[in-house]
Amino acid sequence: MNKITSGLMSSNTDNWATPNNLFEVLDKEFNFNLDPCADDLNHKCSRYYTKEIDGLSREWGGDDRIFMNPPYGKEIKKWVKKAYESSKNGALVVALLPARTDTKWFSYCMKASEIRFIEGRVKFGNSKTCAPFPSCIVIWGIPRNPIIKSMRY
Repeated sequence: MNKITSGLMSSNTDNWATPNNLFEVLDKEFNFNLDPCADDLNHKCSRYYTKEIDGLSREWGGDDRIFMNPPYGKEIKKWVKKAYESSKNGALVVALLPARTDTKWFSYCMKASEIRFIEGRVKFGNSKTCAPFPSCIVIWGIPRNPIIKSMRY
């Protein structure tokens, strides 16, 4: 694998900070009250769970309106499954995810109310360059006919 190809297939981190302008667009639409995959520096809601609090072990449901940008490593399947299952318990979950339609975990996304494929590539956090992968917004818990569309922010 050459240097360019290996750079596209890996990352030094699985924690990609959500761009503020993307979050603001979604928050205006959904009015989030929980960020379960955050830290003290990058949380998007006043109520948030850090790695130490472990959002995966907490109940999500009822009145929870969740924005989720999970770690993109091997644990992503657990987060996506949790989002899907929580939506069946009344939670609204909106996730910023890599658009990896060829993975097993993406099957939970196909059960969502809506998928919005983001046009172009996202610039996460304070990065000067775009992510080396496409992204999507997956929405579970809204009673709609399944919708797949693209979006700009």
